[in-house]
Amino acid sequence: MVDIVNWAPVRRSSARGFAARTPQTATRCDASALASISIDQWRTLADRAVEPNAYNLADWELPLDATARDRTNASALTARADVSSANPDAGALIGLIPVISAWRAYRIPLPVLVSADPYGTLSTPLLDRDFPNEAAAMLLRKARAIGRHALILRNVALDGAAMKALTAALDHDGIRPHLLQTQVRACLDATQDADDLLRDALGVKKLKELRRQRNRLAEQGEVSFQVARAPGDVVPALETFLELEASGWKGKRGTALLQHDGDAAFIRRAGPSLAERGQCEIVTLRAGTTPVAAAIVLRHQDRAFYFKLGVDENFAKFSPGVQLTLDLTRHLCADTTIATADSTAAPDHPMINPIWRGRLAIGDVLIPLRRRSHVVPLARAALALRQSIRESARRVAHIIRKRRERNT
Repeated sequence: MVDIVNWAPVRRSSARGFAARTPQTATRCDASALASISIDQWRTLADRAVEPNAYNLADWELPLDATARDRTNASALTARADVSSANPDAGALIGLIPVISAWRAYRIPLPVLVSADPYGTLSTPLLDRDFPNEAAAMLLRKARAIGRHALILRNVALDGAAMKALTAALDHDGIRPHLLQTQVRACLDATQDADDLLRDALGVKKLKELRRQRNRLAEQGEVSFQVARAPGDVVPALETFLELEASGWKGKRGTALLQHDGDAAFIRRAGPSLAERGQCEIVTLRAGTTPVAAAIVLRHQDRAFYFKLGVDENFAKFSPGVQLTLDLTRHLCADTTIATADSTAAPDHPMINPIWRGRLAIGDVLIPLRRRSHVVPLARAALALRQSIRESARRVAHIIRKRRERNT
């Protein structure tokens, strides 16, 4: 199994455990409960968003917030048009950022908000395309009004329209954001001809080898690429994906979606709900009747998001994950409603990077909310120290794992 999700580099605590050790206001960040937002208004905002992000769709975030392991009980910063002092919740929803406290995200006891983990590695906020700068300014004022000194957006598109609007709002107040870390990951320009794109990316020799592997796979049964879009088709296709994911290395580590009741409940609710709005499809590669690879693909506006990929490792010599990705590439390039696809993968991912040659700049950004706040340098120093400790721990864990593999 190849997992193409780039996990955020922080360890989340469960909402239950967090609530038991901290005040309820810290859990909720003094902001609105995510589950209290009108789903119809949220959907309308998503349809009008200046920049797509399927991981911030209501039909993804609300099931996630309800049951997903370590990701429940989030809050939200919201911006509304035509707000009046008599009714602060009046008007249309024009901006939304799911958030948690810095304590919950990093175990840092500072008055800082952090974008909540959406299970996919993109936290770009939803801003109304007609009022992006106004929405961004309102969101920052809301965070400031509840006593916060900074907002950290994790895994945000650095060159996107939403980040530009937030930067403009900060410029108006004479404040500059701080880039905490940056990376680039693979994306697909789906406006190109798929065959030309794949030939340029992989070369004739590699494509010939992949065709040879596909022909050998066909000896197990006719190879077919299937796309489930309707909710009734997504349900069984999703179960196929879950079983494939659990059969691989993630299952051995105990981290497959199917192995945790909350995670399984989340994806089983989110997939069909999104499919009802044309925002989720399950793609499956079969040899005869046997599924050898499957993936979850989300859609928002003109962008697709390659969420997760699972394969049957019994067919590893035929490169089923790569074969599925080639078919998915052709599928997306043939769809005139899709302009780009975000791999949501780790940087330098060995499977997707050679195939999707576009690159998307993603980073963690610290947004000061007050001029000359003493909290901002404290937060930056604490995060730098935390990252250094985690990198050292990862190196030690890698050494131990390699030694164990050599001894087995």
